[in-house]
Amino acid sequence: MCDTQTMGRLIHTAQAMVDQVVNIPALPERSENTIADSVAFYAASAVNVHLAAARSGAQCVHAGSVGTGRYADTIRAALDAVGVTISSPPVLECDSGVCIVFVERTGERTFVTVQAAERIISVESLATSQPQPGDYVCVSGYTLQGRTRDPLLRWLQELPSGVEIVLDPGAALARVSQRTRDAILDLTTLWSSNAFEAYELTGEHDMRAAAPRVAKYLHPSARIVIRDGAAGCLTHARGVSTYLPGFPQRAVDTNGAGDTHVGVMVACLLTGFTLNESCLRANAAGAIKVRRHGPDTAPTAAEINAFLAVQETPAAQETPAAFGSTPFEKGAPSVFEKGATSVAD
Repeated sequence: MCDTQTMGRLIHTAQAMVDQVVNIPALPERSENTIADSVAFYAASAVNVHLAAARSGAQCVHAGSVGTGRYADTIRAALDAVGVTISSPPVLECDSGVCIVFVERTGERTFVTVQAAERIISVESLATSQPQPGDYVCVSGYTLQGRTRDPLLRWLQELPSGVEIVLDPGAALARVSQRTRDAILDLTTLWSSNAFEAYELTGEHDMRAAAPRVAKYLHPSARIVIRDGAAGCLTHARGVSTYLPGFPQRAVDTNGAGDTHVGVMVACLLTGFTLNESCLRANAAGAIKVRRHGPDTAPTAAEINAFLAVQETPAAQETPAAFGSTPFEKGAPSVFEKGATSVAD
């Protein structure tokens, strides 16, 4: 593994926000009321990636903006607890945003986001992270919308050679302009998405077909990871696709599972694992995470080691016929419904 004094860092540019998770029996009819089962606050979004990466041994820097106030204090406390540095200056007289997450007893989730200080960024604020060759800069498709888009793209275009740019497109990439989409794909060196996001870019339901189609949008040396819940994930690099099996679990909370996968994968790459080794460990991390309540419950490296030690871990292999072959439908139930077998969203 790498010397921690010389290895690169994970630098995240996306939104650090607070999730207000409200557990309810079911969403009420419009204009009606319901009584919540419980409510809790968690530092979330980009914070989840940082926590997962730091717990797997990565040095992490948050380049996105954090405000001043109750929610910002929650974010700072969570990052400080695992040694994550916030490089950007605080946004004065503006708190960080909150995402209100309504979780029904079926596991269905509904989101209402209140944007705030995390949307106030500049080329100069991002540059405080001082990326160097060997660093991995994480980008969310959501930052490519609204006022954060232009400063982010300008800054990314100025990064030195040797800095890896990790794109987690989210649902947002499908909604940005073609010009914006082309600009970020030209810069991306590592694509990490779920199966539906890959489908939205390529129109391919089968991930064995989607992966090489994603590759056509990227530089020939770019690497691709596509997650498919309990089925595991597919990697694609220099024309070769590899299937990494998942570890199906009885899920109790899938919020933050995809962030956990990204964070652990990047941390493992930084600490010397190959892409396939990193993704297998990320699959295991996702399996552990979905058995825990709360979005900020990514496992440590020791917990991943212990989990893998008792698993019958199949070797990386060619993709089986059923892998990623189920058509997606808008509005179809998520594979991460409560009680479903899940790995990462």
